Amino acid sequence: MSVTESTDTSDEPVVDPTERVRRRGDDSAVLRMSEAEAAEVGNDPHLHADDQRVLLNMGPSHPSTHGVLRLMLEMEGETVLRSKPVIGYLHTGMEKQGEQLSYMQGSTNVTRMDYASPLFTELAFSLATETLLEIEIPERATWIRMLMCELNRLGSHFLFMATNGMDLGAVGMMIYGWREREEVLRFLEKVTGLRMNHNYIRPGGVAADLPDGWEYDIARLLEMIPPRLKEYDTLMTGQPIWRGRLQGVGAMSAEEAIALSATGPVLRSAGVPSDLRRDEPYLAYDQVEFDVIVGTYGDCYDRYAIRLNEIRESVRIIGQILEAMPSGDYRVQDKKVTPPPRARIDESMEALIHHFKIFTEGYKVPAGEVYAAVESPRGELGVYMVSDGSSHPYRMHVRAPSFVNLQTMPHMMRDGLIADGVAIISSVDPIMGEVDR
Repeated sequence: MSVTESTDTSDEPVVDPTERVRRRGDDSAVLRMSEAEAAEVGNDPHLHADDQRVLLNMGPSHPSTHGVLRLMLEMEGETVLRSKPVIGYLHTGMEKQGEQLSYMQGSTNVTRMDYASPLFTELAFSLATETLLEIEIPERATWIRMLMCELNRLGSHFLFMATNGMDLGAVGMMIYGWREREEVLRFLEKVTGLRMNHNYIRPGGVAADLPDGWEYDIARLLEMIPPRLKEYDTLMTGQPIWRGRLQGVGAMSAEEAIALSATGPVLRSAGVPSDLRRDEPYLAYDQVEFDVIVGTYGDCYDRYAIRLNEIRESVRIIGQILEAMPSGDYRVQDKKVTPPPRARIDESMEALIHHFKIFTEGYKVPAGEVYAAVESPRGELGVYMVSDGSSHPYRMHVRAPSFVNLQTMPHMMRDGLIADGVAIISSVDPIMGEVDR
């Protein structure tokens, strides 16, 4: 796409619609207009042939819209001319609710946003709080957080493999993906006591240390997963029908992906090697080796292949964590932030007072503002927080990757078939709890 120069010679400057296309320094054009505006600039013939057009609501109660996403589709036959995501059916007000809860209660709230990978929202919230508190967590707590998040990434990507297969008719993949995810959830439950919404990563460290025998459980997982991924390759990767359903569908260029603020596998599928674990390292990611997987065409097949190979990279990272896990405390030993051990409450009046104060009033956080971001399975997940010096955030906003990635769908679905629309929605992998939050 190029910038069209105005031919008007009058004194009054004419603002051409394509001025919304902004030039980058590398001479590549970046789309700065909506999908409807782009159609008008291109003199789309569909805009004038409305006799065969119909409006179709897909969702919010549709098995292939991944929760409660509603899509308004303008169609001609089975071709999607234009589309518009409609959100808000799962709205819970978690950001506003987070401003009424103490920092101690905050991780219980945010863990429910992305229910497929809750540990990442807990981590982003905890990193933001710890930055304001100016505390440094023990090294073992850092590595435990890395271990749990990479396991959660495995579980999220296995869920994608299962639902993506189901959406496209590979019913067997639903069973296999769910089977592997179950193994991951079984370990998470052993550590945190819950299969999801863990409230395990908290400001100051983690809720509990890893249980006895965790090394054996992790080693068994690392041994089990690679052969299962080979089965996925046999079932889907090289399968002609699977390739035909995904290759060239929902393609998006790097310039469009960047302009639309896409993130995670959606951005990397267009060939942009963006990953916060490498670009802006947090925890101890600068001490482990892994590759950032990128695509070429930005289509549904690239997004599938990226997630499949990210499972392999997470297995690689977990193997390194298993070897490097240090000993020591799993949370900071600060009585003003960390609750005392349960046994101490019956023995020490001071411990009882600290326990009572932390769980009723909470701890006060110095005034300031902070933004902390992590690389979730869906992309950049950030928490912006403002403290006024009290025991709860004055303002809290979550930069949810699913919410941002939704705006890429009208561009990817345009002039495609409605059956391809199902593949595109699945390839974005939206979590609606995170969108509506």
